[in-house]
Amino acid sequence: METAEQIKDVVRQKYAAIAEQAETTGCCGSAQSGPTSCCGPEISANVPIDMAVGYDELNGYVAEADLGLGCGLPTQFAQIKPGDVVIDLGSGAGNDCFVARAETGETGRVIGLDMTPAMIDRARLNTKALGFTNVDFVYGDIEDMPLPENLADVVVSNCVMNLVPDKQKAFSETFRILKPSGHFSISDIVLKGELPGSLQRDAELYVGCVSGAIQKADYLQIVEKAGFTNIIVQKEREIALPDDVLKKYLSDAEIADYRQQGRGIYSVTVFAQKPATASSSLVEPGSSTSTSCCGPECCN
Repeated sequence: METAEQIKDVVRQKYAAIAEQAETTGCCGSAQSGPTSCCGPEISANVPIDMAVGYDELNGYVAEADLGLGCGLPTQFAQIKPGDVVIDLGSGAGNDCFVARAETGETGRVIGLDMTPAMIDRARLNTKALGFTNVDFVYGDIEDMPLPENLADVVVSNCVMNLVPDKQKAFSETFRILKPSGHFSISDIVLKGELPGSLQRDAELYVGCVSGAIQKADYLQIVEKAGFTNIIVQKEREIALPDDVLKKYLSDAEIADYRQQGRGIYSVTVFAQKPATASSSLVEPGSSTSTSCCGPECCN
């Protein structure tokens, strides 16, 4: 079993390779390198698992910053207002930061945090080309953010938290950097039912956003335990694994059982708020209120 640091090293290496590519076509495919993408050689060589969704119609979208690594549109649901301070966790080449900047405007501030130096470099080049003076990128670990407390009005993240080994610490850090009454909107990958062990153990697939995912109920409990309230699943969609992918790991009988049991992989976008009177980054489960998808103000 990989240690937390080994997992981070694998993630960092894979995403550094992606940052250095001239063009990618999604979380599990690369237009130029094909089988050497983030999802690992066996999967991406023939049948990509497409987690990404299109940003094309969102204000602020910058094609050069879109590496196709997301699994949702968190900025679309983030309720960003002009003048807000927005932090993007796992900011990559800056895609969500630039969309957030279109919402917060010149009077706001956007900060991208990423643990891959090559991604930071690429994001800064994109920012320089765009001429933005209120978008910054910071090198750092989501489990130990080099950012002051009570900084952000809004936190966004796109298909990143599932890659973090200590998710409880990551969400506690998210709580710390948010201002009282601030909120996050995070798109991520979660599971319903247990994945077969051969899928769960595959380290390459981990970097492809699947094996690092946890059960949806456990994910929401972690958010609650970090101190957040008003927890809402803003959007949910199934990520279908084709039989051609499952056959890499499972027998025909195991595939049939996988389908019949209703197990699966889902993309969710989760909203949660830091209480106005927050004084601690960790509370006991059950002390806040959570709701399921979906409130009238957050859904399409």
